[in-house]
Amino acid sequence: MKNISGKIYLMLGFSLAGTSVVTGSILTEKLNGRLVTPISLGIMLLCLFPFYGVRSIRLAGCLKKRDLAVFTLQAGFGIVLFRLFLLTGVGLTSTVEAGILTGTTPAITSILAFLVLKETCNSRTVLGIACSVLGIVLIQKNPQNSAAFSMSHAVGNLLVLCAAASESTFNIISRKYREEGNDTELFSVPPMIQMYLVSLIAFFLSLIPGFYKQSVLSLSTIGWREWLALSWYGLVVTALAFIFFFQGVKRSGAYTTATFSGMIPLTSMLLSLFFLNEPIGLNQWAGGGFIIFGMLFIGRQS
Repeated sequence: MKNISGKIYLMLGFSLAGTSVVTGSILTEKLNGRLVTPISLGIMLLCLFPFYGVRSIRLAGCLKKRDLAVFTLQAGFGIVLFRLFLLTGVGLTSTVEAGILTGTTPAITSILAFLVLKETCNSRTVLGIACSVLGIVLIQKNPQNSAAFSMSHAVGNLLVLCAAASESTFNIISRKYREEGNDTELFSVPPMIQMYLVSLIAFFLSLIPGFYKQSVLSLSTIGWREWLALSWYGLVVTALAFIFFFQGVKRSGAYTTATFSGMIPLTSMLLSLFFLNEPIGLNQWAGGGFIIFGMLFIGRQS
């Protein structure tokens, strides 16, 4: 039951994280991507402060320096760098392609799990991850993407790949220190408190790139649609998705986490179709099917 619940938490967490691509595309139409992170985090921190703010600050004073360092790494890679790369890249490439390229996260996470965590993988794990990677390859072979890329388009794709690498690093950091729970206080920290502390650290880290040569006056030009997207980015993509992720990573191995991160490109692809009306070819549908099959194959191990 613990393994099954872990997979459900991971699926929900990564599905919500997949909405960040479409939400980011909406926000970067009128806002600089660097400004989105501190504003959305600020909204979330203010809304949840009456419930978790005081408890989180008190708990922070009881944590060891090593635990705070882990939170800082999680905030840096999982929120600040991931969003900085993604929001900058999505403004230079298409939303569908950005979502697709985030699908490299399972492959990168698996490589890091093998190299850093020294985790072994059986045939089911290899086949499940291979299906996810095959799905990503099929999605990228969309005939509508065969036109020559401009330099800015190529740079956008590279930045999204950097976002995927940041997400993978976050996954490995979370898993590594959860496994060392006996030596740290992290294992006993409630997910909501951990989410709040990580977001608070990320807020302060994002202030420098967020307001560097960026006027806050640009916020006066946005409407209710953008404010709603900012609230979603903070309360759902950050708070709720991270809670599900922290619950799932406690119950799952690194390879399972890697495979279920394939929900990010799949969710992004579907949302781009229904909300942004971006065309999706047969290869992309087939690739999405392989991603689902990969997750189900890994899930059979429970």
